[in-house]
Amino acid sequence: MGDVIKLLPDHVANQIAAGEVVQRPASVVKELLENAIDAGAQQIQLIVKEAGKTLIQVVDDGKGMGTTDARMSFERHATSKIEKAEDLFALQTKGFRGEALASIAAIAHVEMNTRPEGEELGTRLVVEGSKVVSQESAVVPKGTSIQVKNLFFNIPARRNFLKSNQVELRHITDEFHRVALVHPNINFRFYHNGSELFHLPVSNIRQRIVNIFGTKTNEKLVPVTEDTHVVNISGFINKPEFARKSRGEQFFFVNDRFIKSSYLNHAVSAAFEGLLKSDTFPGYFLFLEVDPGSVDINIHPTKTEVKFDDEHSIYAIIRAAVKHSLGQFQVAPVLDFEHDENLQTPYGYKDKSAVLPKVTVDAGFNPFAEEPPKMATTKTASASGGGFSTYKPERAPDWQSLYVGLDQATPEVLEGITIESETLTGSIFEEKEEETVKGTTFQLRRKYIVTTIKSGMVIIDQGRAHQRVLYEKFLKNITVQQGVSQQLLFPIELEFTLSEIGILESLRESMEKTGFVFGAFDAGKLELVGLPPLASEQSVPELFEGLLASFREGIPHDGFSQADVFAKQLGKSLAVRTGEVLDEASQMALVHDLFACKEPQLSPFNKTVYITLSEGDIDKKFM
Repeated sequence: MGDVIKLLPDHVANQIAAGEVVQRPASVVKELLENAIDAGAQQIQLIVKEAGKTLIQVVDDGKGMGTTDARMSFERHATSKIEKAEDLFALQTKGFRGEALASIAAIAHVEMNTRPEGEELGTRLVVEGSKVVSQESAVVPKGTSIQVKNLFFNIPARRNFLKSNQVELRHITDEFHRVALVHPNINFRFYHNGSELFHLPVSNIRQRIVNIFGTKTNEKLVPVTEDTHVVNISGFINKPEFARKSRGEQFFFVNDRFIKSSYLNHAVSAAFEGLLKSDTFPGYFLFLEVDPGSVDINIHPTKTEVKFDDEHSIYAIIRAAVKHSLGQFQVAPVLDFEHDENLQTPYGYKDKSAVLPKVTVDAGFNPFAEEPPKMATTKTASASGGGFSTYKPERAPDWQSLYVGLDQATPEVLEGITIESETLTGSIFEEKEEETVKGTTFQLRRKYIVTTIKSGMVIIDQGRAHQRVLYEKFLKNITVQQGVSQQLLFPIELEFTLSEIGILESLRESMEKTGFVFGAFDAGKLELVGLPPLASEQSVPELFEGLLASFREGIPHDGFSQADVFAKQLGKSLAVRTGEVLDEASQMALVHDLFACKEPQLSPFNKTVYITLSEGDIDKKFM
C-alpha cells in the first residue's frame, strides 16, 4: 500500500490557520487593534468600508517596525511577545501566538506602512495571498498603518457565508467596544464609509462607558470595588430597573482582556436574584485583575475563553461584591429590624418644638339634666397649630318621633313619583339569539378563554391566540403596504447606541408599513410621531427593546424573512398577556379573529394555541 499521508502546501496550511483566527471582518479588527495597543499607541484610528468586506484599516502612532521586523511579522509563529514556554504564564500583552498577520495575509490583500521613531524612512510592504508582492522604503508617518482589502478574495465560499453589512458592522462595533472600554487612556476614532461613528477621547472608565453607550447610561451605573488576595474587582453594574431583554451590555475583562464566561455571568445574576424579572438580564462592566500565573488564556484561538486556577473563589467574591454594591448604594431593598418607625419624626415637624395640649372643661355640665345646655365647638388649639379641640353635639329633642308612623305607611305616600322600569323595551338581538350569545365564553384564571362548540368545548390560550391574530395582520400590512397609523400629539424621543440604531435602520421600512411614523432618525436618537392603533405610548420602550433583542443575533438577508421575524416580534410585544382581564365582547372578538386566521392551531412561535374537549372526553371523567 502506498504512502497516503502528505504534508500540506504552505498556502493551504495558512488558509486553514486563517480559518481559526479570521472568522469574519470583526476578527481582523480585533487582531489589528490589539497589535496597535501592544505597540504602545496613544492615537488609534479604525477605518472601515462596506462593513469590512472592502477595506479594514488601522492607523496608530505606536513604536513602528523596521524593515526586517515588517517582513518577519507576516511569517507564521513570528512574535515579539514571548521567547520560551514559561512566558505563556506571565503574559502582559494582547497577542502572543504570532499568527494574526500571517492568517490575515493568507486570505486578503494587505498593505503595511510602518516607521519606528528616530528613522527618516519607513517601509511599505504589500502582501497578497501570503505572497510578498513588493517591499520598498517610503516616507510614512511614525507608527504603523495596515490596510486589509478584499477579505476572503481567494476563498469565495467563506465570503458567501458573510452576513449582511448591517450584521457585520454590528460585530465590528462590538469588537471596537470591547477594546475601547478597557483602554480609556487611548484616543480612539472609528469611521465607516467616510462617516465618523465614534470619537472617544482620553477619559476615565465611567466617562468612556457613557461616551460609548450614551449619556443616559450615567444614571444607570452603580460602582463595584473589591480588593482581595485572589482577585481585584472594579467597574460598574446597571441598576435593576434598567435590566434588558438582551445580553448586550455584559462585559467581563481579565487583565485588560475581554472574556466570555457563563460561570462568572451566573455569579452576577445570582447577586441580582429577586430584583429582576424572569426574562431580563443585568448589565455590567467588570474588570478583574488576577495573577497572570493563575489564569490560562491559551485555551481558545480567539482568546475570549480563559481558565482560572481557583474559579470557585472568584465566583463567590464577584457575587458578594455585586450584592454589597447593590445594598451599599440602596439599590436593593433592605430590612432594618432595629429601626422603630414609631420613633421617627415626621418631616413637617422636624424643626418644631413640642406643644402641650390645652383642654377646656365645662364645670356646669350635668349629664343627668333633662335638657343640658347647648355647647358649641370649642377650639383650644394654640396659635402655633398644636393642641386638641373638644366638641359636644346638640341633642335632638324627641328623636323617637321621627320614626312614628313608618310601619303604617301606604303606597299613597309615593304618589307622583315615577320609577324607571328595569324591563328592557328593546334589543338589537332577538330574545333567543341573546340567550345563545350570552354566557358562550368565560375567562379562566385570566389566562384561558373557554368557549363551547357543537361537540364539546374549546380552551384557548389568550396570549398565544392574540399573537397569531396580530402576526397575520402585521404580516399582511407589510406585504400589501396598507399599515394604519395614529398620529401622536407629542412625539416620543428614544435614545439608542449606534449599533442599535443600525438595527432599527434596517427595520425602518417594515416598521413604516405596519403604522410606525418616524421623525428624526439621527445617530443615537430616534423620534416617533405615529404609532399603529394597537400600540400604546407606554409600550413603546418595551416594544423596541424586544425588537432589538430579537434581531441582535442576526438579520435575515431575505426581505420577506425579515418581515416575518418583525411581524412575529411585534405581535408578541403587543399581544394580551396572562393576568389581563377581558370582557365578554373582547373574548368573543378574539375567538372569532382566531378562527378566521390561516393557521389558528399554532402561535407564530409554533406553540399550541387551543385544545378541544369533546363531550365523550368529559363523560369518561365521570365513569
